[in-house]
Amino acid sequence: MNKAGKKTKRLLLSVLIFIVAGVIIVLAGFNGGKSIHIETTTVKRGSVSNTVSATGTLEAINTVVVGTQVSGVIEAIYVDFNSEVRKGQLLAELDKSILQAGLDEAEAAVYDAKAEYDFQKNNHERNKTLYDKGLIAQADYDLVVYNYKKSEASLKSAQAKCDKSHKNLGYATVYSPIDGVILNRVVEEGQTVTASMNTPELFTIANNLTEMQVEADIDEADIGLVKQGQRVVFTVDAFPDETFNGSIEEVHLQPQETSNVITYTVIVSAPNPQMKLKPGMTASINVFVEEVSDVLTIEGKAIRFAPDRNLMVELMKSLPEDQRPKRSNKQLSGSAMNPKNGRMERSPGSPKNEAQDDAFKRVWIKEGDLIRPVMIETGIDDGNLVEVISGLEANMQVVTGMSLEKKEVEKDESTASNPFMPQRPGRK
Repeated sequence: MNKAGKKTKRLLLSVLIFIVAGVIIVLAGFNGGKSIHIETTTVKRGSVSNTVSATGTLEAINTVVVGTQVSGVIEAIYVDFNSEVRKGQLLAELDKSILQAGLDEAEAAVYDAKAEYDFQKNNHERNKTLYDKGLIAQADYDLVVYNYKKSEASLKSAQAKCDKSHKNLGYATVYSPIDGVILNRVVEEGQTVTASMNTPELFTIANNLTEMQVEADIDEADIGLVKQGQRVVFTVDAFPDETFNGSIEEVHLQPQETSNVITYTVIVSAPNPQMKLKPGMTASINVFVEEVSDVLTIEGKAIRFAPDRNLMVELMKSLPEDQRPKRSNKQLSGSAMNPKNGRMERSPGSPKNEAQDDAFKRVWIKEGDLIRPVMIETGIDDGNLVEVISGLEANMQVVTGMSLEKKEVEKDESTASNPFMPQRPGRK
């Protein structure tokens, strides 16, 4: 064999030795560096709630729009925006000259009708006496009766018109119907208002702004959860860092349809002692449809955790033989863990209703290096925390995740360099 062939053979042998040594090192590091990492959460006492969110508008509990039933010119206004008024207080007056003239005319018509009535009444009495004695014909007496009754009707009609004119004159003076605050004034002195089909609006009065309400629209998918008396918290844009409290007062049955979306109006009480809330503000509300406090809670991911069979096998193998759980002594709530495959097996006589009831869930608790399953009864679930009714105690560690980790293999100088690799001349 020539020198070139020998050199090639030595090179191939060196490469083969390098590959075999590398595989041995990798396998040794993999087999000896595996560990099971267990993530847990602590059972704590806390509060759990489910809420329904919506938006609404703040309104005064009792708002009255004050108008006028007669047309005319606004002669005087005695209140302004935000004025506090009492029931019966004078707010404004219209020009009364035309209305007064109408009343005078109606009263004159009453006097005329009264005179005609008196004449026909006396005439009827005289002719009735003659008719009773048979001195006048039936036709003549019927005409006298007709004129008498007609005059009586004319008097009543004139009196009604007079009463109406008197009432209209009274409408020219506008009084407050309630105690409250002037929210809006839509007229000025000298402005003409016309009462035709609709009553002209003059003022808007809110009864009591220290007690307000939110009119919120709840989606039809959530309205079944909302009930009278439930606690409500809400915020407004004017005070984004402040939370206001209220409660459900009414749930209206009349649906509202907007763009094919059905909603229902819910009235929320909104105490306003500091007068921070103003009518018309937009409120973002949260209705507490379910709420418990000072109860045991765990994170929701503990309910959703289920151990991987292969990881369970690795965990069992990593324990000393005397610490591995036995099926005969690791039963809990009718379930036991098979150390060979990590599966749960239900023992004879265990209650089946727990597995079928949605309120019962299986979680895994960590005790030292071991984990074991328990059946717990759950309550309210808000998506983050779950209420624990029974099955766990405070400060228990509940498993939320398992993963396989590799320990880093420390390399010393003997493994950091390959003794089979040729060294370049001049390097030490």
